[in-house]
Amino acid sequence: MEKKNRLKWTGAGILLVLVALLFTGWSTISNTAPTAEAKQRPILIQGPMPIEAENFAKKFKHVKVEKSVTFVFYKGKLNNYPVIVAKTGKGMENTAAATAIAIEKYKPKAVINQGTSGGHDAKLNVFDIVLGERTVNIGSLKTGDKAENEGIDPTAWKPMNLMASEGSAGEDPNAEKPRFYNGDKSLLAAAEAVKQTYSKGKVVKGTIGSADVWNNEVDRIKWFHKTYGTSVEEMEGASAAQIAKAYDVPFLGVRVLSNNKVNGGKYSPDTAAACQEYVYEVVKQYIKASR
Repeated sequence: MEKKNRLKWTGAGILLVLVALLFTGWSTISNTAPTAEAKQRPILIQGPMPIEAENFAKKFKHVKVEKSVTFVFYKGKLNNYPVIVAKTGKGMENTAAATAIAIEKYKPKAVINQGTSGGHDAKLNVFDIVLGERTVNIGSLKTGDKAENEGIDPTAWKPMNLMASEGSAGEDPNAEKPRFYNGDKSLLAAAEAVKQTYSKGKVVKGTIGSADVWNNEVDRIKWFHKTYGTSVEEMEGASAAQIAKAYDVPFLGVRVLSNNKVNGGKYSPDTAAACQEYVYEVVKQYIKASR
């Protein structure tokens, strides 16, 4: 009798062990799958306007649209790798908010801010592309001390680095120096690796300037070029770079010249599509190099 019961319990024990192993196996599989998926953190590509975001999103497969406040995110795949195209809207505040939301929500592997720009360098022509070796806010400025009726002198204004100190800007000598955000080396390497695919102009490394100002005064543009070393200007990149830096997410700005006031380069609406074709190749190369 005892032997019979012992055999019965042994069989039950084996069954329990098998069930436990089965559940352990399923648990391992369920835990492994999200981890593998999590490794494929998406690449976030930003564009301020519909021609720089909506049209770009059409290049990817299995696109789904998600919205957050006024920002639109197009989630898709490129070579089975997740990519997200964000329509940020124009301007520094829109782009900063869209970048923070996207990083919190999607945990991207990298951020590429792309689109059109105005030239600051006379050596660059319409359709040339600038890779943001550095990106800088050219709208953060400190004016000189002048009393009433003494006029204004914008060429004497000084750069103001709002990230230099938590105190007053006058307390830190570094607060009157430009704050540059360096482009990520791996993203730059991917962009340089596919330069030969772009045939509509040059692809060069340079400095991208950003501000909520549209500069049309040639002397003013030349002053920025001399003071900051800017190659181009636009209205979004530096704010995206600042937020990406805060989250420690790799960042690169890629901007095509749509016009250039300093050498008479006339505006071309076709430059946005040309930039997207190139950035598409950059993303493919970055995915390939990351695997």
